[in-house]
Amino acid sequence: MAWAAKGKKTRRERFLAEMDAVIPWAKLLALIEPHYPKAGDGRKPLPMELMLRIYFMQQWFNLSDPQAEDSLYDSESMRRFAGVELAEDAIPDESTILRFRHLLEEHKLTQAIFLEVRGLLEDKGLLLKSGTIVDATIIAAPSSTKNAEGKRDPEMRQTRKGKDWHFGMKVHVGTTKQGLVHSLATGPASEGDITRLDDLLHGEEVELYGDQAYWSEDHRQHCKHAGIRYRVNRRGHSTRPLTANQRLINCSRSRCRARGEHAFHVIKRLWGFAKVRYRGLAKNTARVFAVFALANLYLVRRRLLPQGARCAP
Repeated sequence: MAWAAKGKKTRRERFLAEMDAVIPWAKLLALIEPHYPKAGDGRKPLPMELMLRIYFMQQWFNLSDPQAEDSLYDSESMRRFAGVELAEDAIPDESTILRFRHLLEEHKLTQAIFLEVRGLLEDKGLLLKSGTIVDATIIAAPSSTKNAEGKRDPEMRQTRKGKDWHFGMKVHVGTTKQGLVHSLATGPASEGDITRLDDLLHGEEVELYGDQAYWSEDHRQHCKHAGIRYRVNRRGHSTRPLTANQRLINCSRSRCRARGEHAFHVIKRLWGFAKVRYRGLAKNTARVFAVFALANLYLVRRRLLPQGARCAP
C-alpha cells in the first residue's frame, strides 16, 4: 500500500513498465519451454518467465549474475517487474541465474529470440527491408594478463582505430533505414568491416549505405548490375584525395547512414554494454543477440505500446 501511494513514479519504473508492455512474452517463452527443466523428483525449477525477466534486466542494467541477485533484494521496482515478493517468494540465487544464462547460450536461444522479435516487427510493418545500412562497433575486452592463465582472451584481438589501439570483439550489424537491426555477426576486433558485408544483407536491398570502410569498386559495380543503389561513402587516397563534390555527397549519405548507429547508442551508452563480460566469442555473441533484440523493441516502443499508454520522457 505504501508503494502504491508514493508520490512519484521513477524513470526505472516507467522504463520497465514500457518494456513489459512491448515484449512478446508468450512467443519468447514458447522458444525456451522445450529446453527448460521440468519438475520431477529433484528440486522444483523456478518459473521460466521469472528467469527470463531477470535475464532481460541483466542486459538493461548491465548486471553480473551476483549483481542481479543483489538487485532483486535491493530494488522494489525490479522485484515487481520480475513478479516476486520479498517475504513470500524465493529469490533466485546467482547460481540459478547463471544456469539459466548457460541454458540460453547452449541452445542458441538468444539468436532465436532475436529472430522472433525481428519477425514480430516485420509483421507489424515496422521493419522495412527497402534499404540496408551496414556498420560495425568494437566491444572492448580486458587487456590485462593478471589472471589465472596469465594471458589475454585468445579469441579477442587488437586493432588500430585512428591513433588509438583497441582490444576486444567487433559487432557487425545490418539495419533498416529506420535504424532497426535485421542481421548481425561477430568476430575479433582485428577483422575488417567489409569482410562481413555479405552476412549483413538480406537480399532484397534497393539501397546500400555504409561508411568509408565498406567502399569497394568491385562491390559498387556488382550493386550497379543488381539494380542496387550504392550509397557507401567514397574513400579517398593519398595520391587522389576526394573532390569537394565527393565530400558533399559523403556528407549527404552520412545523414541517412547515421541512423544505423542508433542501436549502438542504446546498447553501449544507455545499457552499458561497452565492455565484454565473459571470455570467448560464443558467450558474448549470445549476449549480443539478446541485447539487440531488446534494443529493437526499445527503439519502437512508442509505436508498440497499447493505444493511450504513457511513455517515459
